[in-house]
Amino acid sequence: MKPIRRLSALLLTATMLSPLAACDSPDPTESTTPATEVTEQATVEESSAEETAGEEETTVNFTMQTVQNPVMSGADPWVIRHGDYYYSCFLHFYIAPDWSYGEYGIKVLKASSLDKLDEAEEFVVYLSPSQGAGDFNFWAPELHYINGEWYIYFTADDNNNDNHRMYVLKGTSQDPTQPFELVGKITDPSDKWAIDGTVLPLGDELYFIWSGWEGDQNIAQKIYIAHMSNPWTIDSERVCISTPKYQWERVGEPYVNEGPAVLQHNGKTFVTYSASGSWTDDYCLGMLTLTGDDPLNPDHWAKSPDPVFAKVPGLLYGPGHNSFTTADDGSVWMVYHGNVTAGAGWDGRSVWIAPVTFDADGNPLFGKPQTTVELPVAVK
Repeated sequence: MKPIRRLSALLLTATMLSPLAACDSPDPTESTTPATEVTEQATVEESSAEETAGEEETTVNFTMQTVQNPVMSGADPWVIRHGDYYYSCFLHFYIAPDWSYGEYGIKVLKASSLDKLDEAEEFVVYLSPSQGAGDFNFWAPELHYINGEWYIYFTADDNNNDNHRMYVLKGTSQDPTQPFELVGKITDPSDKWAIDGTVLPLGDELYFIWSGWEGDQNIAQKIYIAHMSNPWTIDSERVCISTPKYQWERVGEPYVNEGPAVLQHNGKTFVTYSASGSWTDDYCLGMLTLTGDDPLNPDHWAKSPDPVFAKVPGLLYGPGHNSFTTADDGSVWMVYHGNVTAGAGWDGRSVWIAPVTFDADGNPLFGKPQTTVELPVAVK
């Protein structure tokens, strides 16, 4: 869970856009938006293509840039590469010194390089409908490019944490720094507490993955998945694919699995997630691997028995809530947050980057947090 701001009791009103069907009763309505053109940071596939006859080969040279972590302040970083730019997505909050005016919404940052996130241009793309001195407790927005359209998924409530749910914004142009419009709430039929939604494209299908409560009590956060008929509609029952069961997932109460992030590489699908309380030094990354062909079957997911990325005492505490992107040379990089001070909780978190490599079987290796990394940068 994240910290809750309580400045005023404002109500976020949005409704689902279509009725939902159960898993064992497939919706007879065909998906109106096939997922064949999904292009987002979570999908990192290696591919090759034959050159078109007569086309000249272009040689790109790279240099290794030494980057010092952290690269910027902040938490819950979401970074997507699109074209020649990196776009990150964060909360926007402003309140006048005399509290006469306030804004709460979402901003998109545009940077020319992964090591220049702190120099990015900022664009406020969405403001809460009520712009008084209050907020809707927005958490962890994610920017996705699906079927040629931009979407932002975020979490919000009415100043009561029990009512946190997930919502969808849609871009108004091909430029993600331009305004977004509210589409509505995205939920499964249970409509339980839900945060940290992300999208898994698989073949021609889309799936939504998030962190939620099983019931109406804050006992534990689990990872759920459901099928999507389009980028703003869930059309199946939710299925739990991860629950905090190992000791390293159960530091702090309530027990937490949250912040799922999709990584696809050479035909394999992985989902990292953050485990244990985000306010603890032991916040870390776990990983699920899709071992079968049905992501809605819990038996087709395998959980790593140990954390895949964890604290380094004296260097970094509570590393987690990551996203994936690529460097100029196509190599996979992870963006995550952490805290250099032990016991600091949510205060003072900053954004770090790390290279991701793969073993002989194609499984990702995340290594350990490092203060300096070597980033491949194209020579222009």
